Amino acid sequence: MMNMPLGDFQRGPRNPPSFEVHGERIAPNICYEDLFGEELAARFALPSQAPTIFANISNIGWFGDTVAVHQHLQISRMRALEFQIPMLRATNTGATAIIDHTARVVQELPPFRRAVLTGPVQGRAGLTPYARWASQAGLWPLLAGAVLLLAVAAAWRRR
Repeated sequence: MMNMPLGDFQRGPRNPPSFEVHGERIAPNICYEDLFGEELAARFALPSQAPTIFANISNIGWFGDTVAVHQHLQISRMRALEFQIPMLRATNTGATAIIDHTARVVQELPPFRRAVLTGPVQGRAGLTPYARWASQAGLWPLLAGAVLLLAVAAAWRRR
């Protein structure tokens, strides 16, 4: 009954290139994509093309005034800290903020208020140990280490 021209959608690349803006490489992520650090780490596989700034765009209005607003900000702060690059967040009702490379919220708009946030941000180059490791191996070494640790703990318990 609804004849909408939506047939031209295709999956994008797994590791899309960053946008070049004023000499910075900005890597966008949408909504809770910043929850998956190992997927963001894939963008650091080629250090010369690695992002210098993350930008998260979210529509979290459907969560209302819940802990999700603050949780999402904390997730973004963790990604900024892991990769040591700033995170810019733009949301319709949540935590719109500028987060520096040390995970400090430099500027923030109050949730549920229409406004524009402006402020300075400085991109950063280089790889953290996490970025280097996760961009090359993903989380498999961590999973293997956890399984090994559980096996050792089980063997020790049986003694």
